[in-house]
Amino acid sequence: MKLKDIHNLFIKEGIKADPRGLNIVELDLLKRKEEYDDLSDKKRENYDIESLTNPYYDSRILYGDENTEVKTVMVGIDIESQEILLAKQLINSGTEIDLIIAHHPEGYAYSTFYGVLGMQADILSKQGIPINITEKIVSKRMEEVQKSVLPQNSERVYDAAKLLNIPFMTAHSVADNHVATFLQNEINVLNPTYLKTIIELLNKYPEYKHASKIGHKPFILSGSDYSHCGKVFVDMTGGAEGPLESFEKLEAAGVGTIISMHLSRKAVRKAEEHHLNIILAGHISSDNLGLNLLFDKLGKNALEKFKFIECSGFRRFRR
Repeated sequence: MKLKDIHNLFIKEGIKADPRGLNIVELDLLKRKEEYDDLSDKKRENYDIESLTNPYYDSRILYGDENTEVKTVMVGIDIESQEILLAKQLINSGTEIDLIIAHHPEGYAYSTFYGVLGMQADILSKQGIPINITEKIVSKRMEEVQKSVLPQNSERVYDAAKLLNIPFMTAHSVADNHVATFLQNEINVLNPTYLKTIIELLNKYPEYKHASKIGHKPFILSGSDYSHCGKVFVDMTGGAEGPLESFEKLEAAGVGTIISMHLSRKAVRKAEEHHLNIILAGHISSDNLGLNLLFDKLGKNALEKFKFIECSGFRRFRR
């Protein structure tokens, strides 16, 4: 399968799994097209053309010929220069590696990933918060994340891949969409009464089983085994942690429990202030679940079976 076909499949499946829904994603892309059409020729020169068809700034081909045939993929949750060097060492020792896939964004996918946070406005709106409110609080959070990204040296890993001539891409929100939608659907079907039932559900999946074995099991951060769940919101996509103001609005909208990959201390305190139960499913384990669901779809569309080389916390579990 060609590199460009892998990337295009990721975007297509990421859109299908987007918790906002297809109509909202299409409206977002239409808005971008209208904004682009209104630009002068001068401003179009540096416009990110791919963003007109790819709604996820954090999921991109960073380096490599798009027509590269890919059979063996090295995948890691975090790919830094040391993983690029490791890949080169493996190649030099006779291991075939056609492509490196990072989950967390690097390069251009990192310097622009704050743009993905915009999807949180629609996700929060689906929980019952008025869209005019979610747009304002998410916009403020996007500015905060953008400012945190600006001083970073974002091209270090890209440069390593380029110098060693190893194709390199990222798959962030396209995978996170899968875990968010998958778990939300599972929770909706289960309709759990107590928090412990959610923990039991998570522990059925191999990604969380593996995490538990190495000391990263899902756990109840706020609440207890027999706390009532109420309305459950799986909050696992949208680029980065959302705005602190959202917890007050979620409480008012009737949400009782939030299931997240991870939360900062500030976010936890704010959620507890508003009487929300919190379950932390696990960061790397949830990333793995999203990637594995995406890779299962990749396998179904490929003429040949892909070989995966696991690194940097990634573990391949097939379904």
